[in-house]
Amino acid sequence: MKFKQYSFFSRVFRHFYAMPFIYSMIIPIVILDVFLEVYHRFAFPLYGLRYVRRARYIAIDRHKLSYLNVFEKIHCMYCGYVNGLLAYAVVVAGETEKYWCGIQHKKKSGFTQHAFSEDLLPYGDKKAFDKFVKKQVK
Repeated sequence: MKFKQYSFFSRVFRHFYAMPFIYSMIIPIVILDVFLEVYHRFAFPLYGLRYVRRARYIAIDRHKLSYLNVFEKIHCMYCGYVNGLLAYAVVVAGETEKYWCGIQHKKKSGFTQHAFSEDLLPYGDKKAFDKFVKKQVK
């Protein structure tokens, strides 16, 4: 029985000590959010790129669950925002990459390509790249 109590308190203390590191990330996350949104709103229309809907990536809804306590609701809101924002940022960056470069990375063992890399030009295909550049100039 004492082991279970120790395990519970050990877990609580580990979480308590990690909280400043987790929640201090809100500062760079909000800065990223502001700059990303300004970039997205101004640059995408200039490039002729489709608008990426934030609401498809950021969902803050788990705080409505009645079985969560106040702290769990705050944590869920934070995670929904941060993870959603980062997923949204990946899509905005991916659309930008397709527009400006559009070349896949060289295949390497242990390297994970992003999800949209299949839409990019093959690595080392000069003909495909020349065709891509001519299309961009038009």
